[in-house]
Amino acid sequence: MERTAESWELSTHPDGLSVIVGGEQDGTTLAAYIAADPSVLGTARTSDELPVLVKLIDAAADLSIQVHPNNEQAQAWEGQNGKTEMWYVIAAEPGARIVYGVKERVSLAVFAEAIRDNTVVELLDSIPSRKGQAFFVEAGTVHAIGAGNLIAEIQQNSNVTYRLYDYDRRDKDGNPRELHIDKGVRAAVLEKTVPPLMPLCDDGIRLLSSCPYFEVRELTVRGTVGRMCTEESYHYLLVTEGTVVVADVPLHAGEGVFLPAGLGAYTVTGDATVLLVANPPVAVI
Repeated sequence: MERTAESWELSTHPDGLSVIVGGEQDGTTLAAYIAADPSVLGTARTSDELPVLVKLIDAAADLSIQVHPNNEQAQAWEGQNGKTEMWYVIAAEPGARIVYGVKERVSLAVFAEAIRDNTVVELLDSIPSRKGQAFFVEAGTVHAIGAGNLIAEIQQNSNVTYRLYDYDRRDKDGNPRELHIDKGVRAAVLEKTVPPLMPLCDDGIRLLSSCPYFEVRELTVRGTVGRMCTEESYHYLLVTEGTVVVADVPLHAGEGVFLPAGLGAYTVTGDATVLLVANPPVAVI
């Protein structure tokens, strides 16, 4: 049986389009639905394009060491958006870790040489991961998801990744997988970076991340919770644990629903942990 290590749960990117299931729009791509009426993204949008892409990543082995370019670099080099992202740890096996930035400031020349010598891992910081933890990974941060992590990734709407090190893994034909050393080194921020800690909101809902591209909160649902999807922003809800019913749609762990801006009041009923993704900033959720 083939293992699925990564799934794109919410995407209008041409490399992996989401398709609407059920209702009047059944079978329509999310991209086509938004293009027909960009107001579903809300008045807080900065363009008529969905700004985010949401993935689930199940790492059975250490994933490659990577870096993503910022907007300016990605537009110049690839004609795409840059890629700032955040990770939410849905589950972590004992001993699971993530790679997050360099241990200390390092020069570009030293970093490039370490990649060529296969010693770059020695320069990188490794952090234990645990269930419920959130990591904000700004473009330019060298990073990797370690074995034993199940991650929800909320990122800019982009598919630009520069692979710096891959543990000498081979493709199906026995060839080393491609590295992107030149662009990757130029995109990397080689300063010590500490993952930011996000405080609780006043209503007890945990704010996980807020940046120019997305805002993410963790909702702990025990019974029925009322939410408000105003004209400001769409809501995307992803269930990470348990089962809920959202606006009459039943959702299990790993499933999500897109709610258009202006929907108004809705309820989330069940016993679950749910991520709520929206445009930043959203005053009423």
